[in-house]
Amino acid sequence: LISNGNRKMTTPITEQALPKILLIQAGTPPDELKAKHGDLPLWFSTAMGIDLENIQVVKVFNGEPLPEPDPNRVVVITGSWDMVTDKLMWSEETASWIRAIEADMPMFGVCYGHQLMSYALGGEVDYNPKGREMGCLEVKLTDVGSRDVLTRHTPGRFRAHLTHMQTVTTLPKGAQSLAESDLDKNQIIRYRAKAVSTQFHPEFIPDIAASLISLRKETLLSEGHDPASMTNLLTDAVDARAILQTFISTHVAQELFSKPLSK
Repeated sequence: LISNGNRKMTTPITEQALPKILLIQAGTPPDELKAKHGDLPLWFSTAMGIDLENIQVVKVFNGEPLPEPDPNRVVVITGSWDMVTDKLMWSEETASWIRAIEADMPMFGVCYGHQLMSYALGGEVDYNPKGREMGCLEVKLTDVGSRDVLTRHTPGRFRAHLTHMQTVTTLPKGAQSLAESDLDKNQIIRYRAKAVSTQFHPEFIPDIAASLISLRKETLLSEGHDPASMTNLLTDAVDARAILQTFISTHVAQELFSKPLSK
């Protein structure tokens, strides 16, 4: 169970000062997950070490409007329970917004957000021909990733929480893969100096991952997976989370953080 606790807000937000972090929420967990772990903004707030009061959440899946570009803010795009290839109206509108602001605002996409960024910027997304990728799995840096400013201090091989069926099948022009896994060659994508995304979930903790595995137990068994083994292999993926934190800390003032970053 994740709790927001009684953390003191470190940077007061006035009516004139919008929160530095803009969280584009692309979906919401099933009720049983939300009842136990809260909604996605809480997951990301906890992972980033930034209080919810310092995050503006826009629920695009509910039709909430996206703000005007602001290069002084940082965009984080969440995962979803929908598919990019369904081309839902809110998703297509968000893709158009990404194309419009990509050169102006620091932007970090996660899972659905990762795929949506790639699609919006000219790449291709489809179901992974290798099948579902789920669990706390090994991700390894590419040669480019070992030199990239964001990941050069990340271990060459690290664990990350994954749960997805669709994937980026073709990178946008000029984009580079910084990391790969056995089932997906595009685990981290660098698009521009201020635009990056991850197929894995840096916001997950083992309890959340375990609940997701339990929720999909019957489907996983029917696909030949071993949910019990997947659960036993769960660990706190600190290196994956640190990538998100490093991106955020590069673009926001240190005093915004309400707790120390992962080492």
